[in-house]
Amino acid sequence: MGLISSLVAMFAAAFVAATVVPFQSEVVFVGLQLADEVPLVWLVGVASLGNTLGAVVNYVLGRSLTRFEGKSWFPATPAQMAKAERWFQRWGVWVLLVSWLPVGDVMTVVAGVMRTPLWLFLLLVGIAKTSRYIGLALITAGVIGL
Repeated sequence: MGLISSLVAMFAAAFVAATVVPFQSEVVFVGLQLADEVPLVWLVGVASLGNTLGAVVNYVLGRSLTRFEGKSWFPATPAQMAKAERWFQRWGVWVLLVSWLPVGDVMTVVAGVMRTPLWLFLLLVGIAKTSRYIGLALITAGVIGL
């Protein structure tokens, strides 16, 4: 796999993994890191960018969801929406720093529902996603053990 195709594959995997589509980008990341054909800084950067932009899709979905609230086909009841909003208000935007966790997709949707400023969303999610890939790179390189 060439440099460009590897980076495109990493971006796509990271982007999809950050959306509500069930997918994991770690396998692609680790495989490319072990293949050692892509500079690690580029790999972390592209993965972080793709994962952050994928989370923006969830944010936009969240911002759009409220206009459909109360419709019979809406995926959450008003009580569930109220509970999610209370939870987000309790913990605040800081939950976005753990948006790399498996439940992070939900947090990024709720951030959109709660109208978190986009600049703050991008900052916190970008920090979280980049930290995740740096940690994964360090684990893969054997610098940190589990």
